[in-house]
Parts: sequence; structure tokens; C-alpha cells
Amino acid sequence: MPEADRRETRPRTDRTPLRRFLPLAGVVILAFLVLAMGWHRELSLENLVRYRATLDALVSSHWLLAIAAFVASYIALVTLSLPGAVIMTVSSGILFGAFVGGLASIAGATIGATLLFLVARTAFGEHLARRAGPLVARLTEDFRQDAFNYLLFLRLVPAFPFFMVNLVAALVGVRLATFVAATGLGIVPGTFAFAFAGAGLDSVIAAQEIAYRACLEARGSGCQLDFDIKTAVTPQLIAALVLLGVAALIPVAVKRLRARRMANSSG
Repeated sequence: MPEADRRETRPRTDRTPLRRFLPLAGVVILAFLVLAMGWHRELSLENLVRYRATLDALVSSHWLLAIAAFVASYIALVTLSLPGAVIMTVSSGILFGAFVGGLASIAGATIGATLLFLVARTAFGEHLARRAGPLVARLTEDFRQDAFNYLLFLRLVPAFPFFMVNLVAALVGVRLATFVAATGLGIVPGTFAFAFAGAGLDSVIAAQEIAYRACLEARGSGCQLDFDIKTAVTPQLIAALVLLGVAALIPVAVKRLRARRMANSSG
């Protein structure tokens, strides 16, 4: 075959890597823009109190639209890996009640995590799998074999950053269905805990709002809301989530123990 024909029939692969990174580049650019403009600072309980009457009116008159807008905002927050997920979840309990707010937060967090997972897998997953050394390949294979239980543990225990778990799952090649199932189930306890905390803050917020507006009328500036979101993260809550995470690893430990016993008996 002539050299010219061989060049024409050769697969065009030079553009593929660039196309693979386009979704990730878009996420990084949008996240950088939001952080650079300081828009993420608008997500605060202080602003929730400041615009509480407007938000309550929107929820009352356009309930489904308000939920859809909240879920879309949560999806964007998680996809771009921006801070404020806890505030969003607490706010969902304040605005929609513990049950509906918790479900809306779970939907937004799961969809956002899945989008980031797909973006990262498209950019790096197969490429890194081909270039990984034997040790990394072995660790990746071990993780994939019990991916659901490992992911469930990582979701239940709040010590692991949410966005980092999304990226790790994509890099080791976890199946999409496994990722979605483990994420959706794993965030249920923590999400409902924060949504219930938000629903219970209604009377506290009302008192804070009265004091805040009285301060504005008296001084006009320098007034602040005395909120500490860390009070919702109690040691009891963390301990409960850690215990649930440990329970998620019990099937993995049992499986490994049985495999070791079978290997010893056959040896």
C-alpha cells in the first residue's frame, strides 16, 4: 500500500485526548470563576435569614419550582466541588422540612457527585488504568471487587472529603451503577441528620432574625447573626456515622477471612 494511502487509513487519535479533557476543563474553569468572584460566599445562613420572607413566599407559592431550583443549585455546588454542602443541607430542612429537604439534598448531592464522577472518568479513568504499575493495578482491582462496601464506608464516615471520593472512584474504574447506589445510600444518614437539625433551627432563626433586624434599626451597620454551623456536627453524630461506616466494611472483612481460610486449607 502506498505511504499516502497508509496515512489516510491510519486512525486519527491525536485529537481524542484533548476532547477527553474538555468536560474537566469546563468544570475547573467554572469552579475557579465562582471562587474568584466570591459568589460562593453568598451561600450562608445569614443570607438565608436576610431573605427568609422572600424564600418562604417562593416555597409557598411555587413549591415544586423551589425544590427544583434547590436541587439544581445543589447539583452545581457538588459538581464544581464548592464549599457549602452542609449549609445547603441544613437550609433544606429549614425551607422544606426535614423529610422533603433531606430527599432534595440527597438527590442534588447524588446527581452532582455522579456528574463529577463521569467527568473525571472520561478524563483520566482508562488512561491511568493503562499506565498504572502492577501495585496500583492490584490495589485498583481489590477496590473494584468490593467497590460498593468501600464506597459506602467512605460516604458514611465524614472524615473523607466528598469530592475526593468522587475522583478516587472514577480513577479506579468503579462501575457507574455501583457508584450511584453507594453514594445515594451512604449519604442518607448524614443528610437527614443535618436536615433535621435545620428543621429544628426554625425557632432559633426566628429569634436571630428579630435581634438582627432590631440591631439594623438601632445601629444600621455592624450587625451580625450569631450562627455556628459546627454546632450541628456533634460528637454523637460523628460517632454514629463512623460506626455505620465500620459496619459497611464487615462484609469485606468476612469475605477476605473466608478467602484466606480457603487458601490455607487448599495449601
